[in-house]
Amino acid sequence: MRMRATLGVVTGALALSALAVPAAQADEVHGDTKISNVVVNGGKAVVVGATGSKTFSVSFTVTDNSGVDWAQAILYHGANIDDADSGAVANSSDGRSSCAKVNATTATCKSSYTVEAGYELINKVAGSWKVWAIAAGNDADYVQKDNAKTFQVQRLSKLTVNAAPEPVKKGKTITVTGKLTRANWETGKYAGYASQPVKLQFRKKNASTYTTVKTIKTNSTGNLSTTVKASVDGYFRYSFAGTSTTPAANAAGDFVDVK
Repeated sequence: MRMRATLGVVTGALALSALAVPAAQADEVHGDTKISNVVVNGGKAVVVGATGSKTFSVSFTVTDNSGVDWAQAILYHGANIDDADSGAVANSSDGRSSCAKVNATTATCKSSYTVEAGYELINKVAGSWKVWAIAAGNDADYVQKDNAKTFQVQRLSKLTVNAAPEPVKKGKTITVTGKLTRANWETGKYAGYASQPVKLQFRKKNASTYTTVKTIKTNSTGNLSTTVKASVDGYFRYSFAGTSTTPAANAAGDFVDVK
């Protein structure tokens, strides 16, 4: 795993480091400590462009009858944390979460993480990531969850459209072209997304919503092309629903003046 920071020592056998995470195993519960309400990036997918980085937060609730001592979370991609092929630790100096006391038995813990294209992120790690979390009470009770939460890390997508000719006579053929691309984290560029279903949609000039005309697929280079008959003034756009590795995208509408 490629980590940004070294994790601080926690307690005895639970000591962790960024380069030596605990072996994959079932969740562990010792005592009454509990972790709940895990939220990653406000509940939204973590979307990163072809270059640059994304910083986001992870928060969760910890309860223990004796009070909450500390907590920590590691983000990873893979079947389990022992076999992870990428990951991220908290941006704090010791890798731990910052826990704010809610009452005598409850705390809300939060930390920020940064993932960068070409560093933590290569193309094959797009998709489902997991949150490994651990928390301890003041009485040394603790809980460890190997998968406290699953979330998506995605390659940013872009979609274009062009309807021509314009203006056009009513009843004549309009050719609508476009292209669907997504971030390639290894080249730092955007590349065509092949064989993906994309909807051609139309909105009348004074209407507020789009309706689907037809669905076509991108070719081997992500290009789109189809024809329709001109009827009334309005806007054409392409709309992509997204996949587990790539977010949804809508092209900006292209206006066609029908004479």
